[in-house]
Amino acid sequence: MAIIKQLNKKTGITYVYESRSYRDKETKQPRSERRLIGRIDDATGEIVPTRKKQKNVTTNVKNSVATTAEDVPASIDMGKLREMEATITEQRREIARLRKEKAEAASMLEKLLAMLRT
Repeated sequence: MAIIKQLNKKTGITYVYESRSYRDKETKQPRSERRLIGRIDDATGEIVPTRKKQKNVTTNVKNSVATTAEDVPASIDMGKLREMEATITEQRREIARLRKEKAEAASMLEKLLAMLRT
């Protein structure tokens, strides 16, 4: 297996794929399969996983997912739901802050390395 990076020229996003080569027994030719892993974040250089697309979601009430507070079944405690949403929002802010801090540290390290090389 190999990791392949491919740049999308329209969007400027670099996607990362896992490539697997195998031999097709019927045609007796080599074949390969690719599986999307994610994309590379420009700021940090890390691989960010991409979401999987949903296949034909049915509109059945039992299978539907609540998208707003009004759609939530009565059996779920609204206070707990709001508390969980607030926690998720807070954690996302913390992640963004840490990524920014990491990018700044990497930038400072590059500057220091450049100074040491000269």
